Amino acid sequence: MTEEQTMPEQTATEDQADDQAEQAPRAGELRIDHGTATGTFSLDGETHEVENNIWVLGDDERCVVFDAPHDVEAVRALIGERECIGILLTHAHDDHVRFAPELSAALEAPLLLNAADADVWELTHGDLPWDGDIEDGDVFTVAETDIEAIATPGHSPGSTCFLVPELGVLFSGDTLFQGGPGATGRSFSDRSVIEESIRERLFTLPEETIVHTGHGPDTTIGAEKHAAQGDWL
Repeated sequence: MTEEQTMPEQTATEDQADDQAEQAPRAGELRIDHGTATGTFSLDGETHEVENNIWVLGDDERCVVFDAPHDVEAVRALIGERECIGILLTHAHDDHVRFAPELSAALEAPLLLNAADADVWELTHGDLPWDGDIEDGDVFTVAETDIEAIATPGHSPGSTCFLVPELGVLFSGDTLFQGGPGATGRSFSDRSVIEESIRERLFTLPEETIVHTGHGPDTTIGAEKHAAQGDWL
């Protein structure tokens, strides 16, 4: 499924961006809203308490949400009266997607996921489908602002980061944290693959790029790149 099919009224290729800007000018200042939600993460017979970040990007009228962690009402509170035009899933671990169908129904917004995470999604939702596939290089648009999908497998096969060049911001899901790569050692993960993803796809970004993570504090590409020198880089 193409990006035009997944978010047909609110996504655009680069060739369409200027036309869309004229049709739907930004309503107010572009902003990122942040919250947290607490719940559990379960995989391989283990369950752990976790706190997830909630990230919402948009203007005063429209927005997108990154992931659907734990608490539908907490996400809705950050969105307010705005129209959510898409839920962009960074990966399919249950702490990021357990409430995704409920959130999608509440917001009337499509769920978008990299199909390489289908087996991970199935652990939580069985054969319940998501709404559209995210592919490497897809560009989504909200409030005249491009969001670029970057495939970063390793934490899970379909892990995806989302770059917002206008803001110099990366939403990294569980691929990159303050302190290094996301966890591996569980089913569907691979340490060498996540290191390659970060090295080839993320550490090539400007060092000043701010990284908004799936859990814990922000970091920057530069901070993590320098910290990795002599360790795993």
